[in-house]
Amino acid sequence: RIYVTATQALNLKLGCAPSGPAGTGKTETTKDLASALGKCCYVFNCSPEMDYQSMGNIFKGLAASGSWGCFDEFNRLVPEVLSVCSVQFKAVCDGLRSYDAFNSSSQRVTIEGDTVGLDPTCGAFITMNPGYLGRSELPEGLKALFRPITVMVPDLVLICENMLMAEGFQSAKNLASKFYGL
Repeated sequence: RIYVTATQALNLKLGCAPSGPAGTGKTETTKDLASALGKCCYVFNCSPEMDYQSMGNIFKGLAASGSWGCFDEFNRLVPEVLSVCSVQFKAVCDGLRSYDAFNSSSQRVTIEGDTVGLDPTCGAFITMNPGYLGRSELPEGLKALFRPITVMVPDLVLICENMLMAEGFQSAKNLASKFYGL
């Protein structure tokens, strides 16, 4: 489900924003999708110490290289930086929307006054753990640039039961609950 939503977001020239409790696989799923599609994915652990200049440099690098960026715990950034990030990422999104393979002038994007080449296969993902202390609310302009995905805690007993049933175990339900208890 996350793969489908993420690829739809990239096709719409948007970023993708998986959010949910810690340990549900938001970052790992993003990295796995990048690997499956043969894309390089850089993971950035966001902190309140990050400033708008470093974020601008990251966006320039992603746009120029065609890589994906996964900004882990993006809502830990301070509101002032989030506000500038919305302008920076909007420049990338606008560049992707107007990209024309036959027009070299449309193959560039300007971020923070620097113009860089634009690879149309670049992408940005922001993971968030909502409800934790010290997290900022995303500005509306930034929310509009990212396709939201809600990630839930998987039912590991059910997954284990199905795996055991696939292997031919008769008492898969009982065994699955015992495995989960380990």
